[in-house]
Amino acid sequence: MFKKILIANRGEIACRVIKTARRMGIATVAVYSDADRDARHVGLADEAVHIGPPPARESYLSMDRIIAACKQTGAEAVHPGYGFLSENSEFSRRVEEEGIVFIGPKHASIAAMGDKIASKKLAKAAKVNVIPGWNEAIDTPDQAVSIAKDIGYPVMIKASAGGGGKGLRVAYNDREAHEGFTSCRNEARNSFGDDRVFIEKFIEEPRHIEIQVLGDGHGHCLYLWERECSIQRRHQKLIEEAPSAFLDRETARRMGEQAVQLARAVDYQSAGTVEFVVGKDRGFYFLEMNTRLQVEHPVTECITGLDLVEQMIRVAAGEPLAFGQADVKIDGWAIECRINAEDPSRGFLPSTGRLVKFQPPATTMEASLPVPAAGVRVDTGVYEGGEIPMQYDSMIAKLIVKGRDRAEAIAAMRGALDAFVIRGISTNVGFQSALIGHPRFATVEFNTGFVAEHYPQGYQAAGARHDDPAFLMALAGAAHRRLLERAAGIEGQLHGRSVVVSQEMVAVVKNAEGGRDDTAVTVNVDGETLAVTVGATKRYAIRFDGPIRDIGVSGTVDGRPFHAQIERRGLDYVVSHGGAQVVARMLSPRAAALYDLMPAKQPPDLSRFLLSPMPGLLVDVAVAVGQQVRAGERLAVIEAMKMENVLIAQRDAVVRKVSAGKGDSLAVDQIILEFE
Repeated sequence: MFKKILIANRGEIACRVIKTARRMGIATVAVYSDADRDARHVGLADEAVHIGPPPARESYLSMDRIIAACKQTGAEAVHPGYGFLSENSEFSRRVEEEGIVFIGPKHASIAAMGDKIASKKLAKAAKVNVIPGWNEAIDTPDQAVSIAKDIGYPVMIKASAGGGGKGLRVAYNDREAHEGFTSCRNEARNSFGDDRVFIEKFIEEPRHIEIQVLGDGHGHCLYLWERECSIQRRHQKLIEEAPSAFLDRETARRMGEQAVQLARAVDYQSAGTVEFVVGKDRGFYFLEMNTRLQVEHPVTECITGLDLVEQMIRVAAGEPLAFGQADVKIDGWAIECRINAEDPSRGFLPSTGRLVKFQPPATTMEASLPVPAAGVRVDTGVYEGGEIPMQYDSMIAKLIVKGRDRAEAIAAMRGALDAFVIRGISTNVGFQSALIGHPRFATVEFNTGFVAEHYPQGYQAAGARHDDPAFLMALAGAAHRRLLERAAGIEGQLHGRSVVVSQEMVAVVKNAEGGRDDTAVTVNVDGETLAVTVGATKRYAIRFDGPIRDIGVSGTVDGRPFHAQIERRGLDYVVSHGGAQVVARMLSPRAAALYDLMPAKQPPDLSRFLLSPMPGLLVDVAVAVGQQVRAGERLAVIEAMKMENVLIAQRDAVVRKVSAGKGDSLAVDQIILEFE
């Protein structure tokens, strides 16, 4: 067994690998860029080596610097995590040539599965179901149209080297096939330096289901059942669960056996994932193989009880697998939500900055430790007070729950999301809560188009669907009554001027039309219980467990446990629960009547300004002072978290002032241009 390993990665996955290595008695070496000098993985590792400036190409993607760090520290092996160099066959080969063990598959296996066209040919030869299509590179748009006609519309046009949603188009007719081929080829050439394009049948109502495989260097290869990864946005996974509620066990077994056939065909030695697209008829077809550890590996760990990082390390050290296929059983149900630093109210644009608050829900499971029958686990690479840098991926944590069945896992995830408090940056916690609580998620009526279908305009917490909207008002009323009770108990108040606690109040909420809705709320106190009436009929008995200062609150409502978030902002209470949010101003009936006489404050006119929609790096300003611009014309480009955002003119105008320059780091809503 290795004495020391280097982790060629950062963030959550680096911390995850360190946990297993520590349990196995293996020393760890972290690498870090300038942006990650104070990162969590640096502090957790036994040693840390600086490898360059913030841009990934000069640090985490620099093979020379990572290999040099291995030699400098005497690391015998390198774990690549996921992303960066994890599926780079040249890196794997170079590491091996330097006498360092690559904790992952052999470079030949990575190369064989890294090319989508070549991998489909291998899959077909291994008798794995493949999607009907044309797996040779296509040369012209006319040839693409002809092939699409033969396969039958709809078809999917894909770049061979594509990934992450880039180099992909769906065509439903000849015109779309012609245009899609040209666009796909250009995008692939610019993004990957490889313009080969192929075409395959587009599976309707598709599901993304993958099989975890594990092989060693002694001829053993087996599958660890499946993961359902169909809840996606722009081809990026949001929620993963294991097993899949859509598949029957026989279909899952056949998928597992075919995944093993493919892994054996490339002599696969490590943990890997074979991805399938599954149609509404449960027909399944090979999509691609990921020759690395997946982001969603914890759900497989939860249902099998296996530590996949440990298995990777043991296989890389030359050990045979200590169990067979018959030993891999499914125990319970697991769900994972990816918590990303992004702003759902701004089209999911990246959000960077300092984590003013980072308070995950209470955990009862831990990576690399025995898995209980039910519990909550958080894998993260951040901490309260730390910075979320703009140069890297937006994922800041993974929230994983396990239940004895799917219903229990869903309930646990809803509670855990409601309890997850993050402030200082915007996140998708509320959006994830809305997805998990959606009726069609519970009834397994979803596919990869679920988010686009149900959230075509994005997600706004205010006004989002909630099972019981009056409960949000009740929480605001109960929180306000607690605040009044505390204020009334302060000593030294002037006679006749002390705080008067009234049980009658009005919740004033601004509606979507710019007006306001008033709801009568009555709160009576009975010991530790707050008896709340909302309107004329809705009644709740609420008890809070924690102190009044906490944003994340817990307690019981009518005897049932709940988690929610209540934050005081000026005179308003911001209540978040179940993916929905309400901003309520709690007033006495007299104050509410007077408030109704106050003139509404009009929002400022910002039409003369171009504001930064997200924090990021201003990589280009395409206009100058005095220049006439037309609607639709490119104005500036901002980059953050591997996402480039092109800002265009919304109307004809003349540039009056340029307030920010190329290379500036921008805050959200910072002025870039001013128009006349």
